[in-house]
Amino acid sequence: MKPFLISVFSAVFLLACQDKPSKQYKPASLGAINTLAVVMDNELWEGAVGDKVREHFAAPVLGLTWDEPLLNLEHMPGSVFRGTTRHRRAVLFVDLDTVSGAQIQDDLYASPQKVAVIKGKTEAELIASIESASEQIISSFKGMELEESQNRFLRSLSKETVLSEKFGISLRLPSLYSVGKQEEDFVWIDREIQKGSMNIIVYEMPGESFNSDSTIVQDILQMRDSIGKKYIPGPDVPGKITYMGTEKAFAPYIFPAEVAGKKAVEVRGIWEVVNYPMAGPFLTYIINDEERNRKLVLEGFTFAPATNKRDYMFELEAIMKTVSFQ
Repeated sequence: MKPFLISVFSAVFLLACQDKPSKQYKPASLGAINTLAVVMDNELWEGAVGDKVREHFAAPVLGLTWDEPLLNLEHMPGSVFRGTTRHRRAVLFVDLDTVSGAQIQDDLYASPQKVAVIKGKTEAELIASIESASEQIISSFKGMELEESQNRFLRSLSKETVLSEKFGISLRLPSLYSVGKQEEDFVWIDREIQKGSMNIIVYEMPGESFNSDSTIVQDILQMRDSIGKKYIPGPDVPGKITYMGTEKAFAPYIFPAEVAGKKAVEVRGIWEVVNYPMAGPFLTYIINDEERNRKLVLEGFTFAPATNKRDYMFELEAIMKTVSFQ
């Protein structure tokens, strides 16, 4: 494997040093969304270095109902990584070498493609390089996978205009989605899946909402619960009121974000149906639309009992991140 990895490092170095991007034709890349080819010796994969790769690149996704990995890892030794196998969209090389470090190269064997190389003089240095570079590499892989998903939507887009008419926005929405419910200031779009549904809701809040950092978590919970009670009823249960609220046992994850060039807040957590045993993941973007003095809220949530939901939520994230303002 060592000569093969040396050739990979050399190719990455030579391409990185070119003054202009290569115009050479590259075949279309292959691979399922959120799948990573990990090229490294079997001994490294089965030891502490492989454990560190799994710790970071297969870490649990935040905000799901049970643990699912960020990326599906498919390990292979260097001798296997040849032919069309090199056309995998996301590739990670890890190996011992005479130098330590990490770098990412675009479209080395195919397009679109991200090839990340991590190397070290010793296993300890390899582990240190994985620790320091994994966040940037994962972010790069995720950005590529989001863009790949969004490009796939172009094959068949919805012609719905309700979001433009009500909120002055557009989404790159696949034609499988349709408007299920709309009110004066609320739109619910969904699609059926094998064991449930994928959903996107859109609504507005006043521009002065969420201006206090000290109460933002409580304010977000109150907003979600009030919208759920008003617009998203649960199953009929005699003597009880059911609606979609926020699971109280798990505090949501909240991060600063940027969506469509505007400041935003990203919220990941678990929804539940109040007074009924039903729950699932949600992802909310609260976008500060200063031009219209409002907070625009986009939320995706999935109902799919006893089913993995990572890829469903990734698709909803990809859709919501195509939002554009008119």
